[in-house]
Amino acid sequence: MKTFILASKNKHKAEEIRQILGEDYQIKTMDEAGLENFEVVEDELTFEENAKKKAVQVYQKVGIPTIADDSGLCVNFLNGAPGVHTARFAGENATDEMNISKLLNALHGVKDDKRGAEFVCVIAFADKNGCKLFRGGCKGYITNEKRGTSGFGYDPVFYYPEYHCTLAELGPEKKNLISHRAKALKLFAKSLNLS
Repeated sequence: MKTFILASKNKHKAEEIRQILGEDYQIKTMDEAGLENFEVVEDELTFEENAKKKAVQVYQKVGIPTIADDSGLCVNFLNGAPGVHTARFAGENATDEMNISKLLNALHGVKDDKRGAEFVCVIAFADKNGCKLFRGGCKGYITNEKRGTSGFGYDPVFYYPEYHCTLAELGPEKKNLISHRAKALKLFAKSLNLS
């Protein structure tokens, strides 16, 4: 079994990555790797730059191959916002509820055909050979209200047309087949099999 460090303390994200990569891989969060007090400042302008910074800094700290992900929601009507500020859209310590509320308020009165959005995920993988990047996307649109109880973040307001429901209504198994993170991780997993 191969062990990778996830440059995050987010257990939801670690579990999602475990499910997507499969049982040949053990994914440890930063807390599980003894980096409870280590922080990487995400101050770059793109998903790629943030993901690379996190992967490289954590790898340099622990010397174990490291996966980092920078992902976010890009809403067409908001010119790509919240983008790299997705987790902090409503402020530095914003909850999912606060972020969703701010997003729905920003789109109040906007017609359905103008509510297009894309979840973007960039996976960075750092090891002794350097850092590689893998990008995935998932297109849909923002609903007028929350629907579903599965998932996290903006999942309850992100409608996925192909399945006629929000990601929060989809459930983890189906979501892990079509999500932005799943697509980026599949490219990453394919690269592992080729190397």
